[in-house]
Amino acid sequence: MIILGVDPALAVTGYGVIRLKRNRIELCEAGVIQTRAKEDTSRRLDKIYRGIVKLIEDTHPDCLVLEKIYSHYRHPTTSYILGQARGVICLAAAGKGIPLFEYSATRIKKAIVGKGLASKSQVQKMVAGTLGLQVLPRYLDVTDALALAIAHSYIIKSRL
Repeated sequence: MIILGVDPALAVTGYGVIRLKRNRIELCEAGVIQTRAKEDTSRRLDKIYRGIVKLIEDTHPDCLVLEKIYSHYRHPTTSYILGQARGVICLAAAGKGIPLFEYSATRIKKAIVGKGLASKSQVQKMVAGTLGLQVLPRYLDVTDALALAIAHSYIIKSRL
């Protein structure tokens, strides 16, 4: 099974593709889709959409995993912008017939670290350890995307 985890954002969308093979998790690909703040929002969203479509076509995932939106009442604009990025990612998945799964940040942290209020650095270290990475990913967005994919693999295993 191939799982694509995506950490959506307008500026830097992280992604991570893992393969489950005989109870082992292998890293296939990870990186970011970056947009420039100077571009119109519609162009930025189109770049994210096209990037995800190409990623789906190149890696042939069995599913795509996103983090549910959490919005703080002091920053409503953040959730609005995040919702736009998530929307084009959901559209790309639907257009390619890829099942979509969503989990809260606390659910992902609990699956990866064992506690829902784990720090970003704890998640990053656990992801690196799980995948046998000698170097931590440059972007936390990549780590978060890989955490989504890994957590989904744990969650579906527990349901079998």
